[in-house]
Amino acid sequence: MDMQIRKVVCMLFLFATVCMSNMGLAQDKETEDAELAELKQQIIELQQQMHEMKEQISQGGEADEVKSLDEQADLLRQLALEAAGGEIEKQEEPAEQVKFQFKGLNLRKLNPEISVSGDMVASFTNQKDVRKTTDISMRAWELNIQSYLDPFSKFKSTIPVDTDGNVEIEEMYFTRYNAFGEINLDLGKFRQQFGVINRWHGDAIDQINYPLPIKYILGDDGLAQTGMSVDLPLPEMGNSTQIVTLQITNSENEHLFGGETMGNPSMLFHFKNYRDLDESSYFEFGLSGLFGWNDTWEVGPPATPQQIDDALGTQVFGADFTYVWEPVQTAMYRNLEWRSELFFLNRDIYAPDDSGRDSLEAWGAFSYLQAKVDNNVYLGIRGDYYNADSKAYADMYSETINPFAYTASDAFVWQISPYVTIWQSEFVRFHVEYSYTDGHTIQEPGHTVGLQMVFAAGPHKHERY
Repeated sequence: MDMQIRKVVCMLFLFATVCMSNMGLAQDKETEDAELAELKQQIIELQQQMHEMKEQISQGGEADEVKSLDEQADLLRQLALEAAGGEIEKQEEPAEQVKFQFKGLNLRKLNPEISVSGDMVASFTNQKDVRKTTDISMRAWELNIQSYLDPFSKFKSTIPVDTDGNVEIEEMYFTRYNAFGEINLDLGKFRQQFGVINRWHGDAIDQINYPLPIKYILGDDGLAQTGMSVDLPLPEMGNSTQIVTLQITNSENEHLFGGETMGNPSMLFHFKNYRDLDESSYFEFGLSGLFGWNDTWEVGPPATPQQIDDALGTQVFGADFTYVWEPVQTAMYRNLEWRSELFFLNRDIYAPDDSGRDSLEAWGAFSYLQAKVDNNVYLGIRGDYYNADSKAYADMYSETINPFAYTASDAFVWQISPYVTIWQSEFVRFHVEYSYTDGHTIQEPGHTVGLQMVFAAGPHKHERY
């Protein structure tokens, strides 16, 4: 087979040489045309023979020789045609088709994303001297709206509607990313970054209700006010990431600032330190501080109180700790989360019994441990503790003093709550919780079993922020 290939190649070179020699020596046009025609015919016959030989070689698996033969044949064909005054016709690549698109079809991207969530709770309570034992309620319907306004900013709002039809703006704020370098800026009403849990919406926390320290110190619904917030990233220290949040807001929280009438703002700071321990776990530590004023006080007999105008400070301090273990290979089925927070309140007041200036001090803490035991099942337990101040006049002025102070010498309450959470999907969650409550600030111990169903319709599911 190799001899045949060499023979064909030599013949091709011979014919090409003869062609060029004859063309150079031809004396008239007729002789030249006749020779060229004969040469082209011979080249066609050789190409046919080459094609037959290629088929024979390909059956024998000699692909490299076929490729070499093709290249030599193409070169000889090009030389022969150039000698004859012609050239090989090249096929033009088809032009790329132009696609036309009506840009108006993308205007839907400007529409805000809208979600609706529901939070339904049923509870059964067994407590001595308490008549109402069963309650079923839709705690809130929430309308969640958010949209990116441009590449630099975003709008977000959460508007709950209770069963009585009362509408309240829980959050509605504008975020400007990288407003000053790496600093993010929030403007509007938002849940404030005091600790960790207060920032989360009520239907997104890991238990049915907020912990006792949050309810008694920051208010039943936590701390949410109107103003501005900035996040300041700090230089990394070792393997940890640090960030400081500063917030200046109106003093709208009636629980802490019900006597504020002069428009003095409240100020909050939160420091967070985050560190990856390994590829499966991380640790987070935070410190918080809230500062505000109250300037109007009513003192004396409840029937004929007198008003005193003097600005006195209210301070709340906190610390939070979070540890999360989530193995990389089995994160869908196993994880462990431990979170704890500590609160301390100091509030300067004018004693309502007209005994002069006084100070209220209270503190509390909670801690919970939660583990994923299956793809969509969590088991957890939370413990709460709250210790109020002791004041002889607390019962007489309970509306303004409780729950910061009671007449009991050791005014405390504690609660233990084991629970099970089942995520049917990202949009539906069921929660079963038992709570045992006892202490000196309540008359008798209480047992409560709660059932919760939370659902979300829309793109944002159960957002905590």
